[in-house]
Amino acid sequence: MDSPLSGLAWLDRNKERPDSTADWLRRLAIGDIELTHEAFHSLEPWRAAAHLRELLMSCGVLPAVDKRICSLERWLIGHLADIPDPDHAQVVRRFATWEVLPRLRTSSQKKPITPAARRHAADQVKQATAFLTWLAARDHTLGTCGQTGIDAWHTEQNEYTRNTMRAFLLWCSASKLTRPFRLPPVHIRRATPMPQPERLELIGQLLTDPDLPLRTRVAGVIVLLYAQPLSRVVRLTLDDVGHSNDQTFLRLGEPPSPVPEPLAELLHRWISSRDNMNTATNHASRWLFPGRRAGQPMHPDALAALINDIGIPTTAGRTAAIRQHVLEMPAPVVAEALGYHRVTTAKLASEAGGNWSRYAAGDHWRSPPGWTPQSNA
Repeated sequence: MDSPLSGLAWLDRNKERPDSTADWLRRLAIGDIELTHEAFHSLEPWRAAAHLRELLMSCGVLPAVDKRICSLERWLIGHLADIPDPDHAQVVRRFATWEVLPRLRTSSQKKPITPAARRHAADQVKQATAFLTWLAARDHTLGTCGQTGIDAWHTEQNEYTRNTMRAFLLWCSASKLTRPFRLPPVHIRRATPMPQPERLELIGQLLTDPDLPLRTRVAGVIVLLYAQPLSRVVRLTLDDVGHSNDQTFLRLGEPPSPVPEPLAELLHRWISSRDNMNTATNHASRWLFPGRRAGQPMHPDALAALINDIGIPTTAGRTAAIRQHVLEMPAPVVAEALGYHRVTTAKLASEAGGNWSRYAAGDHWRSPPGWTPQSNA
C-alpha cells in the first residue's frame, strides 16, 4: 500500500470483537478457522468475510475462484437451511450441486461469471424450491407430476419464471424424477434499439461535456460506439489499450478497434487518474475500471447505475450500435472485432437488412503493425 498506516488502522479497528478482520486472521493463523473457501462461507458479516477472502486470493494464499461462485455457494447454504421439507431440500441440493454449480464452474474457465449469470443461477434454485412447494400444495410430488401438472404450472407463471425453471424441469426429466413431459419453446425478446440520431447525439454529449464524470464518459462511449455490454467493459485492462503509428487502439477482439481522437484523449486522461488505486485492494491494478474489492474490477451494476444516472440507456444504446455496425461492415468482421459470436451478428445483419450476406471472412485480421500495449500509468 502507498499508505501502510491506513491498512494498519483498518486491521486495528474493532480488533477485540470476535467478528473483526484481526480476529479472523488470528484464528486462521492458529488453525481455528481452516484456510479454505468452505470455511469462509460461514463467517459473518459476510461482506467483510468476502473482502478478506478476495485479499487472500489476490495474494495467492487462497486458490483463485470466481468470486460470484463463492457468493452463490455461501448463499446456497442459507437457502437450503430455510427449506422446511427435508425431501425438497435434498432435491434442490442435488440440482444445485450437480447442475447449477458445475455449469457455472465450466463457464468461469472461459470467462468471469457476470452478476446477471450469478442472479440467474440463484433464481433457478429459488424457482425450483417454489415449484416443489407448488406441487406439495396440490398433493403432488415430482414422481406424480406429468404433462398435465407442467401445463397447469405454466399457465400460472410469467415468461421469466417459465424460462428460469426450464433447466430444473429438464434436469428432473433427465434424472427420471418426473413422468415424461414436453416443454413449449423458449421465446426470446430482443431489446428495442434507440434511434441512430439519438445514439450519435449521446456520443457527442459524452465526448464534449466537461461537467460529466470522466469515468462515466469513457465507459458510456465504449458502450455506444463499440456495442459492448458493461460486463465486458469492466473486464478491460490497460493491456487492451495500445498504440500503432500514433493511433490509439482498443482490443475488444481481433483486430483491435481504432479509437477516434476525442475518445482517445479522454481514455488516456482517465488511465492517468483512475479511482480506487490508493489501498491494498487494487494497488498497481491493471483494470481499466478498478473496483473496491481486491483484484476485482468495478461491478458492472455500479457502472450501469452511473451511466443510467446521466440518461443513457445502455441496453438500447448497445443494441443500436451493433445493428449499425452490421449494416456498415460484414457481420463476420464485426463479430471478430467486437467480440461477438458470428451467429449473433449474422442474425442481426439479416434482421437489419444488411447486404453483406455473400461476404466470406478470412483469417487475415491481425493486430496493427507495431502494436504496443498501454504502459502502466
